[in-house]
Amino acid sequence: MTNETLQETKVALVVGAGDAIGSAIAKEFATKGYTVCMARRSEAPVVEYARQLQTDGYLAHGFALDARKEEDVEALFQHIEQVIGAIDVVVFNIGANVPMSILDTSAKKFFKIWEMACFAGFLVGREAARVMTQRKRGTILFTGATASLRGGAIFGAFASAKHGLRALAQSMARELGPKNIHVAHVVVDAAVETQWIRDNHPDYSKLSAKEGIVQPADLAKNYVMLHEQPRNAWTFELDVRPWVEKW
Repeated sequence: MTNETLQETKVALVVGAGDAIGSAIAKEFATKGYTVCMARRSEAPVVEYARQLQTDGYLAHGFALDARKEEDVEALFQHIEQVIGAIDVVVFNIGANVPMSILDTSAKKFFKIWEMACFAGFLVGREAARVMTQRKRGTILFTGATASLRGGAIFGAFASAKHGLRALAQSMARELGPKNIHVAHVVVDAAVETQWIRDNHPDYSKLSAKEGIVQPADLAKNYVMLHEQPRNAWTFELDVRPWVEKW
């Protein structure tokens, strides 16, 4: 591609493109005409999902990425910018929702959860900011959780990481907003429709019957909405939960 063509290509990058939220976000952006780039640690699933989107007529790419490694994150952004197109929106969607008692939390486990849910967000957010500030436009979206706002019992490591990610997003929004970069944080305060929830949530059947489980496709629409907001009315934080969820 020529440099002019690369600049004209609209690219959405989803880091943490799992089988539920991340892949749904990628598909929603694809339906809006974006070339979607999906990244996760396991290469086979994300490449297969990209192939499915391609079969449906969308432009999609899948990449293996350990977002905790600075050089790998830098290399991915460089590759996309040079080969695929200008990154217009970046979604950081890595979870690391691991319950464990503080009595059983080793330093190694705590550090790994922080690396995945917070440090990786810094690396991805920084690289997004670097390319977007050059063009004076772009959107950076971070997926949060209930743990972003309150630390529940047996979720000390996860809550600390998600609190940190939210603080990072706040700082970035204040710094980058005046540079025409929209930074937002999405709090998903509920169970999301996944195989794990179907197999393990004790009230899954009851909640599902009354639309009490977040559907990834519906949640994904919020990410596109945030990206498309006019800059005179930007949202920083969006709380998402089903109508029956207590909060």
